[in-house]
Amino acid sequence: MPASLTGKLVVAISSRALFDFEEENRLFEGADDRAYMKLQLARLDIPARPGVAFSLVRKLLAFNTPDQARVEVVLLSRNDPVSGMRVFRSAKHYGLPIERGVFTRGEPPWRYLRPLGAHLFLSANEADVRLALAEGVPAARVLPHAARAGQAHPNEVRIAFDGDAVLFSDEAEQVFQSSGLNAFQQHEVDRADTPLPGGPFKPLLQALHELQQHASQSEGSGMRIRTALVTARGAPAHERPLRTLMDWGIAVDEAMFLGGLPKGTFLREFEPDFFFDDQTGHVDNAAQHVPSGHVASGVTNAT
Repeated sequence: MPASLTGKLVVAISSRALFDFEEENRLFEGADDRAYMKLQLARLDIPARPGVAFSLVRKLLAFNTPDQARVEVVLLSRNDPVSGMRVFRSAKHYGLPIERGVFTRGEPPWRYLRPLGAHLFLSANEADVRLALAEGVPAARVLPHAARAGQAHPNEVRIAFDGDAVLFSDEAEQVFQSSGLNAFQQHEVDRADTPLPGGPFKPLLQALHELQQHASQSEGSGMRIRTALVTARGAPAHERPLRTLMDWGIAVDEAMFLGGLPKGTFLREFEPDFFFDDQTGHVDNAAQHVPSGHVASGVTNAT
């Protein structure tokens, strides 16, 4: 039977999102790819330090058991194939069972997301993230300088999502941007019983829900998923997102309606392995406390 990723949660991730290659990347971005390759080759046997998405990847892979592999992580990188050897060796050093990778030596790698059937793409390259989102793949630009995940929940993948333009469409955000807070709140109160259209990360939330369902129905690995909706919304605009999730048949474990308060300190208490938001201000604030990524979606990211 041919190999297949069907039925698995597939995460595509760049080298810089998984490992800390910031020193090496300065050579890469300086267009001196020969020097970059030489440095990576010289460090072939030196494991790279964990990057901002390392904890998320490690915990997701822990859902796999000898009898059932439900998560696949694929390296998808602008690195050259030679540098890719160090990435694979670093993954092996940390016990990450990653066997697939695509290395494009500077060319945009996003087009390989389609044959992978990826549910998530994490990269430090904004252009690649925008192209992935345009193709309908949940994608975020990781902030390599963001805080690393804590160690308090070794058997629980914790993921936090913003709502508008991330889990949901930016329909309501457009009203807020064009007409202000009062119009936004009235718009949402009037439509409290009408589910919001899905946003770019609805497929990921659905895939995580299915992974959790499979895990709870079998003895499996003992891993769990805990999700949180962390939104700048407040009452009375809180009801529509919750009713939307109910309509989708998906429950989040925690919901924070912060009414415009900075999200970072609340996220610090939740301790996610990753947080996704469409607004750079929220992402920058969160990155001081937790691993964070920017979702270049919706009206606030229009170019």
